[in-house]
Amino acid sequence: MPESVPVRCPACRREHVYTAPPYPCACGSPAAPRLDRTAGPVVLAHRAWDEEWVTVRCAACGRSNQWPHPELGCPCGTVLRIPVGDSTAPGPEADAGPAPARRAPFQPLTIRTARDAVTTAALYLRWLGYRDIRRADQRPLSGIGLAAHGLVAQVDPAVRPASPRDVECLWLTAMTESAECAYFSLSGYAEQARAQADTLSVPLFVLDLTGTPTPVNRPGRELSESGAA
Repeated sequence: MPESVPVRCPACRREHVYTAPPYPCACGSPAAPRLDRTAGPVVLAHRAWDEEWVTVRCAACGRSNQWPHPELGCPCGTVLRIPVGDSTAPGPEADAGPAPARRAPFQPLTIRTARDAVTTAALYLRWLGYRDIRRADQRPLSGIGLAAHGLVAQVDPAVRPASPRDVECLWLTAMTESAECAYFSLSGYAEQARAQADTLSVPLFVLDLTGTPTPVNRPGRELSESGAA
């Protein structure tokens, strides 16, 4: 069962009950951060990428995953960061052996903000089997760059369709890193961009507001079916 804790907003003194959302581990089991009941919430005044994630160990297979840091939006407008405890300690089933090869269905995350789009793409890449997902060193021309072992990805929350130049720049970045690449867009792709992606074998995904990444070309479908190499 997901863990819940009482939370009082320090700005307006409203009482809330926060439930930690579970996310799917690559083995298919749900995993959620362990909440710290002894510490109060922290008002989120600014964001830093390194502080957006917490390490959570899956109790079923023992994997250490990076999940979004728990947050609660109060009706007064204050955003609260919920403290977490030690989620890296092995659970009672950590020695159960390797996880099954078959992946469970991806659990979408509703997209309301650009940050949600980046989080969804990171979770999807982790679902595909990529590890050590982080902010990319090189910033793309538009959107946010993500990197993992053997992969660079671009998440584009712009209201315009991605252009051929956007796709080509991502491909060139991947070439310099000797890595594969993937593109995630909220607004789809121009026709020439799809043709460019097919030529360069760049997997393309569209993010809808329900948080479901959908492959829209052959390389995208192949990556979605096979997962990380």
